[in-house]
Order: sequence, then structure tokens, then C-alpha cells
Amino acid sequence: MMKSKYRLPAEWEYHEATWIGWPNNKQDWPGKFQPIPWVYGEIVRYISRGEKVRIIVQSKEHQQKAELVLKAVDAEMSNVEFFKLETDRNWLRDAGPQFVKNEKNETVLINFKFNAWAKYDNYKLDSKIPKMISNKLELDLIKAEYRNKEVVLEGGSIDYNGFGTIITTEECLMDSETQVRNNGFTKSDYEKVFGKYLGATNVIWLNKGITGDDTHGHVDDITRFVNKNTVVTAIEIHPNDPNYLPLMENRELLEDAKLEDGSNLEIVELPMPSPVVFKGERLPASYANFYIANNTVLVPTFNDVNDKVALGILSELFEDRKVIGIHAVDLVWGLGTLHCLTHEQVK
Repeated sequence: MMKSKYRLPAEWEYHEATWIGWPNNKQDWPGKFQPIPWVYGEIVRYISRGEKVRIIVQSKEHQQKAELVLKAVDAEMSNVEFFKLETDRNWLRDAGPQFVKNEKNETVLINFKFNAWAKYDNYKLDSKIPKMISNKLELDLIKAEYRNKEVVLEGGSIDYNGFGTIITTEECLMDSETQVRNNGFTKSDYEKVFGKYLGATNVIWLNKGITGDDTHGHVDDITRFVNKNTVVTAIEIHPNDPNYLPLMENRELLEDAKLEDGSNLEIVELPMPSPVVFKGERLPASYANFYIANNTVLVPTFNDVNDKVALGILSELFEDRKVIGIHAVDLVWGLGTLHCLTHEQVK
């Protein structure tokens, strides 16, 4: 792969801030919107103890509603900043830019095209998020292009160790029928893009994501780096569950995978919660959708016996941070949880 001008830092590197979008689209949580701002409040409360939280709001009135919640839950308001921009759905992991470092260790924004997971029509407002951040923070914005076309890529479709290895799935990026991101792209094309804009010298391709995943295979629901050479990967132990075989296959692929220096991965298994079903729909509940902040790791929990197990495993892996469960049974009705709604800005 070509030498890149850029490096995509790992999520556990020191953050200047975490970006989120305050919830506004009630259609994302039909019939269940009422508790959602309070879940966001909990998220901001914990993150704001250790870093700035930059929150996108729709209007002054929307900001006031957010402030009421945040003050009620005792968030660190001196660490909260608001940015006004009308948006569609505000899943910042996917609609936001990638914050990379250039050769001078300055932060630069990489703007991948966002098309709402090649599934929804309402994304025109969300696609303006990178430009707004670039303007407000006065950071360069680089449009990701390949063969004179804008490249579609969501942040949740990749995970990275900060040293040049990216993990992704074939289901998400190579699909040519249902949710097509970049028509006709080969693995080699993606690897060139990852090399040029994200500094990746090594790509690990897994197979499928979990059932119920609206994005069609995002890796941040299944396999995540927790340090330079260690991943946690979700495992389903019930053979009749539709996640059993795909997650076992991914586990085997990780066994054979190599890091950027040719060494093997350390693999830690993370359990899956029991199926979370609402209105007859299986939801993408997974402990792998955790978010690593400066002083805490926030982990989605589901009123499940495995909540405690998952929190215990992650606590052993993140000895320098407090691992905290965030109730996500309501949140996952929006088809995403903690990692999907956050985006780190490394200092």
C-alpha cells in the first residue's frame, strides 16, 4: 500500500472532544422517543467528566431542551459545547468526518460521502456535518475520492488500532445487491482508499455482521480493538440463533489474521445478550458497540444476565478507565447504540 500523509488514531488515544448529535428525529425511535434524551444525558454526564462534549443541535429551542436534561443529570456543563445545524438523524459515527493526523500531527478532517447506509432518502442535511465542523473549528476538510468519484464510507463500518490495521466486513462494503456503497469496488480499491486517507497498511476482512443490523454489517457491533494488538469479538453460544454461525466464522477469520507488523491478534471473546425484540423486530443489541472516552468506557446493557459478564471482561481490558454500563434497551430501538452515536476527536 502507498505511504499516506495521514494517520487515523485509535479511539483510546487522548481525545480533545467527543461529538454527538442531540436526538431530534422521533421516527428513529417510533413510540419510544421520550426516554431517549435521558439516555443521551447519561452518556454526556460520564464523558463530560473527562473531555469536552460537542453537541449538534437543531435550534436554540433544541439546545435549551438539551441543557435542561444535562443540568438535571449533573453533566459537567463547562465541558459541553453546542453547535447549531439542522440534521436528519444525527448518527455521528457515520455522518461525521474522520479526524485524522497529518505529517505535522495536525488534525485534518476526511470527508467520506454519507448516503444513509444506502438505505434511506433523508440524509442531505446530515451530509453537511463535516463541512460545519470544518468551518467552526477551522480545520482542513479533505474530500475522499477514488477514480474521480466520492467514496461512501461510514465510521461504524471500520475499526482501527492507530498503527495501520483496519478491520471491516465484506457484508457491508462488498455487497452488490441490497445496500451498495461503492458500486464495482473491489477489496483492493478499498484498501487503496484506506491507505491514502486513513494511513492503513493492513486490512482484516471479516464476513458478516449481526442480524437486525440496519447498516448491513457494521463491524462496530461485532469486533473491536481494545489496544494495539487485542480485539474483543462477539460470540453467540446458542447454535439455533442466527448470529451463531456468522460470529463463529468471524472468530476463525481473526485466528488467521495478521496485524500490520505480521504478528497474530490477541482475541478475547465477548458474549452476546439474549435477543432484544420489539414489535416483532430483532434489534442489533451487542456489547461490542461500546465507546472509549478519556476516563471511561461506556458499554450498552440490555437487562440481561450477560451484562455483568461483558462489563467484567471489558473492565479487565481497560484497567486505566472506569467501565460503565448504559441502559440501551430503548436506545437500540433506533437500530444503534453508544458507538453509533458518538465520534471521537483525538487531540
